[in-house]
Amino acid sequence: MVVVAHPDDAEFMAAGTVAKWAREGKDVVYVLCTNGDKGTSDQSVSPVDLAEARRREQQAAGDRLGVREVVFLGYEDGVLQNSLALRRDVVRQIRRFKPDVVVCQDPTTRWSAQGYINHPDHRAAGDATLDAVYPSARDPHVFPELLAEGLEPHKVREVYVGGTNHADTWIDIRDTLDIKISALRAHESQVGNGARPPDWDIEQVVRERARLVAEGQDMEYAEAFKYIKLR
Repeated sequence: MVVVAHPDDAEFMAAGTVAKWAREGKDVVYVLCTNGDKGTSDQSVSPVDLAEARRREQQAAGDRLGVREVVFLGYEDGVLQNSLALRRDVVRQIRRFKPDVVVCQDPTTRWSAQGYINHPDHRAAGDATLDAVYPSARDPHVFPELLAEGLEPHKVREVYVGGTNHADTWIDIRDTLDIKISALRAHESQVGNGARPPDWDIEQVVRERARLVAEGQDMEYAEAFKYIKLR
């Protein structure tokens, strides 16, 4: 299960890994916390229309990667908080799908590369997901209303935290890099004409970033994570 704040977050962070796992026959599910309705600088685009476009784009991206299902929690973009309501909604999906592995964003990443401040929604989504994984999804007396829905406790075995400055695990994505690029191109409202500077090329950006992440590892292209194996 990949839990992220916005449509396209999962593709930028982990699409090569997702495609690799899907090829290996693993079931992959996405959980999107917000509807992405603020993700534009074009004031002529309504938030309602943008949210619908981004829903379609995310579904198309997931299809290209082999994602089994995409769940949209529908929170408002730009103002996400690690609330009990959000944590309960993530716990609900963990108990519903019972994933062995959860992938999420790093709540401790305030900034990374020069010129990049991490989006507050990314941090809130990561915080809520880690709190959902442990201890809330595991403990039956947390959110007893979920028991009433027939959702039994579930213990996640492994966590991969992406978008981190403290990576200790690298995934070789050489064989799935082209699928990652294709999935990102599905997010036309975010990477298409007019969404980025004229000289910005999604394939070049993704290849350069993946090559940079792989530096020092025995691989050409990589995605990096902080890995946690839960006891």
